Amino acid sequence: MTASQASAPRKRTPRKNRRWTKRSRRNLVTGLLFITPWIIGFLAFTFYPMVSSLYTSFTIYHVRAPSEWVGLANYQEMLADRRFWKALYNTFYMVIFAVPLMLFGSFLCAVLLNLKLKGQSFYRLVYFLPSIIPLVASTILWVWLFNTNNGLINVALGHLGIDGPSWLTDPQWSKPALIIMGLWGMGSTIIIYLSGLQDVPASLLEAAELDGASWWQRLWHVTIPMVSPITLFNLILGVIAMFQYFTQAYIFAGAQSSTAASGGRVLGAPLDSTLFYSVYLYHKAFINLKFGYASAMAWVLFIIIMICTIVLLRFSERWTYYGEEA
Repeated sequence: MTASQASAPRKRTPRKNRRWTKRSRRNLVTGLLFITPWIIGFLAFTFYPMVSSLYTSFTIYHVRAPSEWVGLANYQEMLADRRFWKALYNTFYMVIFAVPLMLFGSFLCAVLLNLKLKGQSFYRLVYFLPSIIPLVASTILWVWLFNTNNGLINVALGHLGIDGPSWLTDPQWSKPALIIMGLWGMGSTIIIYLSGLQDVPASLLEAAELDGASWWQRLWHVTIPMVSPITLFNLILGVIAMFQYFTQAYIFAGAQSSTAASGGRVLGAPLDSTLFYSVYLYHKAFINLKFGYASAMAWVLFIIIMICTIVLLRFSERWTYYGEEA
């Protein structure tokens, strides 16, 4: 072979066009038929509502007349709305404080429930039961427990010589009360953590014990890194759920209505301390019938959740360990 021949570029042989056989077309049609119900459901109940709400966010929606295009007016009104910023602040408060506390409490309970004790199945059942109680029923129960005068919590604190706070009427204690209420119903997160703890290889723990590691060292250097993917999973789900916090806050505010002079529902009572983003969105959409404004709020919430999820996934590479890593 000469030098000129060696330096000349090689000619690529054209690839033969892939021909669809009768069996391949039949398999494709069969697969499409199987996923057709999902495609129809996605287009009808997810894609179309999203596109419709995006369009509605740029309009003033009229029930008996065509919508009026207003461009970015709804978003501009949102930025100038003091209660919008208050609702956003309250929601971020719950995300920043409630989610880490729930993760820590769930992991601690899962560690305790993973110990080999007699009657452990009964304890696991007791910890999980609160999570399957309907939110409305459990919230009403907690509203009674938080009653300032004759609530069980303040009565118990009184026997200890502690003057219990006004959980329902004090703006400084309303959100902590909701956080305490949430800690009671974290059974599903405990179960997820418990399943992860049971998958930690016993050989790693035994090797660490033979090397002289204490129980705390084994927990910190072996167990916690091994369940870090589960922590990331619970963290993302907790953040998404907390940004959509609605039921407990709505019922909690309804408890203030019984003492309100007007007799109506007091939105975000007391003093807007329980005015969360989803509650305010619901109020704008179904009480004030400002569907355009509510749709704009929904899309802002979608963008916030998406940004937070991306940030968590990005920074999770620093502390999340996966078994296949070297």
